[in-house]
Amino acid sequence: MESFNTIEQSFAGYDTKPDLSVAGKIARLEGYDEQWEKRVKKNPYFRYYMAQLFKNNEPLPRLVHSLSRDMSASDEPNLIYPIGDPVFIHLHIFGKNKDVLYQPIEPRLIYHRDWILNEVEKRVAISIDETLRFKTPEEKTGYLHEILDTFVKVQKGYKLKNLDPEGENESNGLLSRFRKNDVNELILDPLSYEMLKYELYCEKVGSSILEPFIRDIYIEDIHCSGAGPIYIDHKIFKTIESTIDLNDIEELNAFALKLSEIVGKPASHREPIVDAKMPDGSRLNLVFGEDVSTRGSNFTIRKFAVNPISINQLINWGTMSSLAAAYIWILLENKMSLWICGETASGKTTTLSALMCFMPRDYKIVSIEEVPEVHVPHKNWIREVVRDTTNSGSEEGVTMFTLLKAALRQRPTYIIVGEVRGAEGNIAFQAMQTGHPSIATFHASTVGKLVQRLTNFPINVPKTHIDNLNAAMFQSAVHDPDTGRYKRRVLTINEILGYEPADQAYNFVEVFSFEASTDEIVFRGLGTSYLLDQKIAVMKGYTGMDVRKIYDELYMRAEILEYMISLGILEYDDVLDNLLWVQGAGLEKAHSKYKNDAMMKLGFEIEKQIAVKLGKTVD
Repeated sequence: MESFNTIEQSFAGYDTKPDLSVAGKIARLEGYDEQWEKRVKKNPYFRYYMAQLFKNNEPLPRLVHSLSRDMSASDEPNLIYPIGDPVFIHLHIFGKNKDVLYQPIEPRLIYHRDWILNEVEKRVAISIDETLRFKTPEEKTGYLHEILDTFVKVQKGYKLKNLDPEGENESNGLLSRFRKNDVNELILDPLSYEMLKYELYCEKVGSSILEPFIRDIYIEDIHCSGAGPIYIDHKIFKTIESTIDLNDIEELNAFALKLSEIVGKPASHREPIVDAKMPDGSRLNLVFGEDVSTRGSNFTIRKFAVNPISINQLINWGTMSSLAAAYIWILLENKMSLWICGETASGKTTTLSALMCFMPRDYKIVSIEEVPEVHVPHKNWIREVVRDTTNSGSEEGVTMFTLLKAALRQRPTYIIVGEVRGAEGNIAFQAMQTGHPSIATFHASTVGKLVQRLTNFPINVPKTHIDNLNAAMFQSAVHDPDTGRYKRRVLTINEILGYEPADQAYNFVEVFSFEASTDEIVFRGLGTSYLLDQKIAVMKGYTGMDVRKIYDELYMRAEILEYMISLGILEYDDVLDNLLWVQGAGLEKAHSKYKNDAMMKLGFEIEKQIAVKLGKTVD
């Protein structure tokens, strides 16, 4: 059984009937309200956790329902937030350096945990019907609870902590009571029974000791670099240590093997590397064994975003400007190819998913990925995933190259490539050349490095074909001197004009660039954008002086996004619904509606504020 450090382990000598004054003390905590009152009543172990904090005179936490980005500015955060019953997270500082610690509050068994779980595992293994298939996790959980109820008896006032699990020949031994009971019942007090149900869920349905991390929507990545604590990349507090650890190498290797079995690709010393999808869609990379990883097995899990971040939220956070978003909106509506470039963990896939809302609802989209990550809200969407040959038995592998070639015969409006790495990049350029625009992510930090990778092995795109890619956006994590943390920013958006053989040079136009001193994404393409002036304006029928109307449209789209943000339209589904309405109603009608709604809510000053933000002349 895996070892891990949770607060419940400190209750071994603690009375599981906390003082009634604990509830009163909790009620006086900052943030306590009716919702928290319901949570406290429903989850008694939460009261036990708080009782321990009160007993040890620990700093009192603030209770919150959700987190916001401004919380990262706190030097000494001390927060508790829910991640779905029955689990809570306590974020607080520890140690001399006052680092932030991630502490899950879970209903784990307190007394005789390993013995009880081993006995329950045996009984469940005997009773379970392996031929059954379940449509939902809830259905499987209910089935397991039915099995549990066949041999567990709940008895109020039962003193589980006073029993000796090894006392087979003693009248008060836990083992003897279990074996000598006529019906082989395991007797538990009500709280221990609820804890057992959670333990069983984690092991048979959920993600074992990783369950809190998988549930928490604020976690991006989970890291285990070897024996020791598990670290996480938190959306608010960045990389922090957790109280869950795997300190013993044997236990770590056993858990790594278990994790590989969960994803259906058992690791071995012969095939120690596993790349696979977790049951919830998260991406797992695992290296098994000390012979290839000297600190023991290691793994990294890239969380799958159940609720993707919207384009309005990215604008609100400053990742990109509303004008840059409006520019991309025009590009995607007019079937231009765009690649989102950047280094690892720069937020490329997050941005790609956010931009999908700009594509008209009637587009047919084919996405091709190694591991499913991109969120596409369109009904006419084909999602294709690479099939690895590792541990696949007799099944043949299906590569991204093969899937991309097949996609060309499916007549898509857009092809999405999760990440271009190899020869499939050449096929993507051939697709663009034959009228199949693409949007993809790519590892390159500058336009020069983008071209360098594209024109060399293994992608080998001819230099004269580079302009099939219309635009490239580059983003990165930049240091914030005010907070000392990193934030994601779009650094540049470049239009690719092509290769000039005579000069042996690539031509491009930088239409947006990041100004670090002001933390702004500056529009430099007014009147100089090749795509807007020479391609999209022509497609819209603008000629002569009318070409400038394309820039009026650009600013109108940016204002629509700004008004939507001012009205609090930030969630992905809400943004999608509103953008779909804009597509049907038309830009002018939509602009008028959102402007009027914003003025009614916020006053006439909002128009001036947005104009100033977009750099427009204000009368």
